[in-house]
Amino acid sequence: MENDEGWRTKLVTRVITLGGLFHRSMTLGVRGLILDAERRVLLVRHTYVGGYYLPGGGVEPGETLEEALARELREEGNIIVDEPPALHGVYLNRSASRRDHVALFVVRRFRQTAPYAPNREIAEARFFSLADLPEGATRATRARLSEILQDGPPSPYW
Repeated sequence: MENDEGWRTKLVTRVITLGGLFHRSMTLGVRGLILDAERRVLLVRHTYVGGYYLPGGGVEPGETLEEALARELREEGNIIVDEPPALHGVYLNRSASRRDHVALFVVRRFRQTAPYAPNREIAEARFFSLADLPEGATRATRARLSEILQDGPPSPYW
């Protein structure tokens, strides 16, 4: 089953990325590492691909990175950022395409306006302790958490 989810995740990611190429030659996304006072991190599980991810998504034409992040956090977790997020890095996402980049922000001051209710896109959004990450947390998610919260080796690749 894990191989089926990995195959489905790669297929859906490629279809979404290829669709983006019709609109722009390079795709750009944002992700947020949302860390609460208990050092728990917000992860989301989509309805259309397997695994747990840091919340985020594509930057729309005319949006700044910060505007895209704020929109995605509202949509995916009812999160409102209370101070400017800190840009941690920009990564090349080779697993999606040779043209896909992800800007990762760290958010430590925020509020959740309501408990998250699943919808057509996001099946689950909740906080996890670093010691108790869900089994389906993706490799990239685990790598970014290690880089930022455990002084792991940085990488230019998502």
